[in-house]
Amino acid sequence: MSVVTLYSRPGCHLCDVVRDAITALGAGSRFSLREVDIDSDDALLAAYLERIPVVEVDGEIVSELMLDDEAVRLALGLGAA
Repeated sequence: MSVVTLYSRPGCHLCDVVRDAITALGAGSRFSLREVDIDSDDALLAAYLERIPVVEVDGEIVSELMLDDEAVRLALGLGAA
């Protein structure tokens, strides 16, 4: 099963939108969703603050700032929408 990691922070509206969209793709049945609060780590905050939400699939960044639905689907092997 693939792991989708969402780098986000509290109060980030775009992060909420991306989380909802990823969940709609089938989190739990097709992949596991792991959310990382970048505020919890200074290195993550420095690396991702200007880029969140950042989405990784199995350790590879596939989307930044806005959800690239096609890239996420392809990385998960779900095909185009």
